[in-house]
Amino acid sequence: MKYGTIASAALVMALGATLGACNSNEPAPIETGFGPSPDLPKPTDKLLPTVNVATAKAWTGDSRPTPAAGLAVNQFAADLDHPRWLYQLPNGDVLVAETNGPPRPEDGDGIRGFFMKRVMKKAGAGVPSANRISLLRDADGDGVAETHTTYLSGLNSPFGMTLVGDTLYIADTDAIVTVPYVEGETTTTATPEQFFALPAGEINHHWTKNVVASPDGTKLYASVGSNSNVAENGIEAEEGRAAIWEIDIASREGRVFAKGLRNPVGMDIDPATGTLFTVVNERDELGNNLVPDYLTSVKDGAFYGWPYSYYGQTVDTRVEPQKPDLVASAIAPDYALGSHTASLGLDLTSGSTGAMATHFGEGAFIGQHGSWNRKPRSGYKVIFVPFANGMPSGEPTTVLDDFMTDDTAHGRPVGVLLDQSGSLLVADDVGNRIWRVTAQ
Repeated sequence: MKYGTIASAALVMALGATLGACNSNEPAPIETGFGPSPDLPKPTDKLLPTVNVATAKAWTGDSRPTPAAGLAVNQFAADLDHPRWLYQLPNGDVLVAETNGPPRPEDGDGIRGFFMKRVMKKAGAGVPSANRISLLRDADGDGVAETHTTYLSGLNSPFGMTLVGDTLYIADTDAIVTVPYVEGETTTTATPEQFFALPAGEINHHWTKNVVASPDGTKLYASVGSNSNVAENGIEAEEGRAAIWEIDIASREGRVFAKGLRNPVGMDIDPATGTLFTVVNERDELGNNLVPDYLTSVKDGAFYGWPYSYYGQTVDTRVEPQKPDLVASAIAPDYALGSHTASLGLDLTSGSTGAMATHFGEGAFIGQHGSWNRKPRSGYKVIFVPFANGMPSGEPTTVLDDFMTDDTAHGRPVGVLLDQSGSLLVADDVGNRIWRVTAQ
């Protein structure tokens, strides 16, 4: 398989990084590409893809993102190092994965890799990974964590976390590992043990791996992103990737639960129905309005198109050889989240109590990390997607905004978590803070 739309990837990245936003594309409305039936325009056929990177510069003083009307925001914790994912323990302690990409020598080689590193550095993603999980505790309930300790260090680009019984499962970039959990401990000296290997390797393009547990505690679901944009590294490099895995905890045996999901990150299970949901980052370099990222329920055995098609059976002609029989089986996702929004965080309100769940009703909070290749930029906010009858339906609303001003990204939201107090916690990996959103 080859990636054949752009004649010279090295030239594209070199000129794209140099010219930045000086692209001839007409600005496109950000609203394009939201909802259950998004607009899918014709792909843009041009030499230079849009490169429109916001310079990362953390918040100063009392500056903070802007909450929607009826909401308030405060700083729950600061002085973190790229906090990306959040998990709350039964006693109310909050675990934070402080993490960044691992060494990936074959993903950053050549001229294209050189310029991609420059782009990511400008966006705030070019720092070494802290490789730790920190614990935050708000014992007095005032909405600010007064305890901040290193719970576990020496991990390998950790991301997702879930507790089953007295075992904490952590999704490193190359494996799910476990440590015993003792309630109330603010740190552990346990050595992580490998539980289940995950696809990684020298490319490991989408390095974040997530993990959630089934409601009955018998299975884990692990998300693994693709090793490329549209399989330009060869389909053999995508073995077991662009997929969600189901792992039986008792036997440690795993299988691909669903595939064709380019980069599934946030996952959550609706406790009322047992339905697994995920948010997925779709492919690049087809224009400002392609392809929408999305929120979808995940069906056992389903194929969602990547790399051969998108949003169901719309064929991506860049991918060779074509697979029409496989495309014929592709199903469309449930709800589009806008193109290049980098929708990562996901938390459903189903089963939750408290002010934020009551204020918004049934639906999903989604952290949109923000674009680096769209004009105008998209994402850089937390949104809420309402549900009806257990499925996404209706217009999204903004929950937390203004992470970016002019050309500067003061923050980039990733993980979102409805905590036991009824507030929404938001991990900000450029601002190095956790924000707490409450309904007044």
